[in-house]
Amino acid sequence: MQLDFIHKPSGHCENGVVSNLLRYYGVEMSEAMVFGLGSGLFFAHMPFIRLHGMAVTSFRPLPGDIFSRVLSLLNIKIKRYKFRDRDRSMRVLDSLLERGIPVGMLVGVYHLPYFPREYRFHFNAHNICVTGKEGDVYTVSDPVVVDKCTLTYDELKVVRFASGTYPPKGRMYHIADVSSKRGVTKDAIRRAILKNCNSMLNIPIPMFGVKGIRFLAGRMRKWERRMGSKRAALNLAQIIRMNEEIGTGGAGFRFIYAAFLQEAAVLMNNPRLRELSAQMTTAGDMWREFSYNAARLIKKRDVEPLTYDQLADKLIAISQKEEAIFRELANICRL
Repeated sequence: MQLDFIHKPSGHCENGVVSNLLRYYGVEMSEAMVFGLGSGLFFAHMPFIRLHGMAVTSFRPLPGDIFSRVLSLLNIKIKRYKFRDRDRSMRVLDSLLERGIPVGMLVGVYHLPYFPREYRFHFNAHNICVTGKEGDVYTVSDPVVVDKCTLTYDELKVVRFASGTYPPKGRMYHIADVSSKRGVTKDAIRRAILKNCNSMLNIPIPMFGVKGIRFLAGRMRKWERRMGSKRAALNLAQIIRMNEEIGTGGAGFRFIYAAFLQEAAVLMNNPRLRELSAQMTTAGDMWREFSYNAARLIKKRDVEPLTYDQLADKLIAISQKEEAIFRELANICRL
């Protein structure tokens, strides 16, 4: 049993799963448009959540939020599941595949056998789509892999119920009804941009949005004094991993959002959005430069590497850049 499902790789797993699922139901949409309509650009530094004993830094909203937001704007109905019983979760998956329904799901990365060992780490918010089954072997469309992959029944069950931070608990989702779907409208784009502006500018808790970038900068200045050089370097490496490796990473998300703004500029006939797209690309470049300098500090590649204070200054500059971009986007979309 194999569904006629077109696998198209993408930069980020959730964007790719959503785009591929929509295509299966006859809705063509770029990864960038999915990300933009899903208000997918975010930042959070959360000391109260730990990954490998260190504070979690995130450059995206909660897993599944992009999927929910996009399909809500398109008036497409979805269905979600979460399980305690592992065997039942597999039976429900099989019944959906038999009905011709491709199923997206959250899995842990560490035990995915088709990932090279050096890319496996304990990250439980990876999205894949199951598109078929032959015997006890499932066909998987993983958007960060070039071709479709396979997982055995036991392998899939293990990654669906991985342990650790934010365990997936068998979470899966699928499109339930497209009969009332609508196209991408100017109003949908405007609402999506305003939602993203709100999440980056107006959350009152200082750990989120542009305030969160400044919050991280303030903590970073104290790392070496409070933790010692070794522990400080581990925390900095964690930031680099989140910015460059997990999913698309913070810098990559800025480039995808810039591509969305280019598409939005055409659909809304607003050249100013194209100019802000270029500025968002600059913000992505600033994140990449931060990671480059941070990595050289950790590896002691320079005779006089940047200090933690200087890296924090770069974060402050990034926060100022992104605040200016989102404030202008908000002004444009409120008109």
